[in-house]
Amino acid sequence: MMNLSVFVTTFNNERTLAACLESVRWAEEIVLLDSFSTDATVQIARRYGCRISRHEFLGYGRQKQLALEQTRHRWVLLLDADEALSPGSQEEIRALLAAGPEADGYEIPRQEQLFWRMTSPHVRLNAFLRLFDKTKGRIDDMPVHAAPKVEGVVRRLRHPFYHFGETDLHTKMDKLNHYSTGLVADKLAKGRGRSPWILVFYPPVYFLRSYLFKRNFLNGWAGFITSVCGAFYVFLKYAKTYEERQFRRYGTRLMPPGAPAAPRPARTQRY
Repeated sequence: MMNLSVFVTTFNNERTLAACLESVRWAEEIVLLDSFSTDATVQIARRYGCRISRHEFLGYGRQKQLALEQTRHRWVLLLDADEALSPGSQEEIRALLAAGPEADGYEIPRQEQLFWRMTSPHVRLNAFLRLFDKTKGRIDDMPVHAAPKVEGVVRRLRHPFYHFGETDLHTKMDKLNHYSTGLVADKLAKGRGRSPWILVFYPPVYFLRSYLFKRNFLNGWAGFITSVCGAFYVFLKYAKTYEERQFRRYGTRLMPPGAPAAPRPARTQRY
């Protein structure tokens, strides 16, 4: 029987945290690293016996890696505060740990909330590496969507976990705007987004892949809306990257003399 440490990073997650922690309360340890929440997040964590620490937000990858380093057991499970294990995934993980894992890491399918409904179980769910042997893995340094990377064998579990992050379209669009801005520096560093033609061709390809090939049509109008949002997200990522290249190239030279420079505020909001 392998013991399990669950690690979670939080910032003002009182709406979803109880569901998250309830789904893993059977684990031998829950480590929660909080970025100085101002709501009831920490009080909820105390009710579930979490081992709580606090640290200013370091960025998605570094924050999750810091939480991982505080875990005591070899096998770890990463959950975001707006995620929860389904009953089926709880049973599957417990059985796997009892028998002894045969791989170094396990991807788990994620079933998403799409506004007013959960996705159909018949769509093609994306799977994420969340359960792993920490001696073989660490969190990558992506500025957004940071995730574990494992050196070794990775397999996939059958049952999904839930994501309750996108409760309405307003929240969805706020995230897309925030995440797309957060990826600009990474795309510039990798030399991507040089041609504006990707803005023309990639979003419709993404929509077709999401709506048809991933079967989002099975989710009704919620599936149509989320596929359109996904296409807009890839548009935003590359549009903002192209915009940044033009700012660096032209500065204010294309503006009338004396025109004010475009504001470039820092974005630090966390989801």
